[in-house]
Amino acid sequence: MCELNAIVINGDERELVMESVTKMVVDGDSIELTGIFGEKAIIFGTIKEVDFSKGETIIIGN
Repeated sequence: MCELNAIVINGDERELVMESVTKMVVDGDSIELTGIFGEKAIIFGTIKEVDFSKGETIIIGN
């Protein structure tokens, strides 16, 4: 199974918001993240990059 770490970038700051993300649902400017154990988080921003080789997704925060 492929899991990703979700990282939000605001200006010069990088923040790890969730580890082991298994699902991302985009609805407008909101992104619902679901983790491997079913935990959920909603982030407002835009997905900039999904890199499976690094195991991360980069979100530009609003």
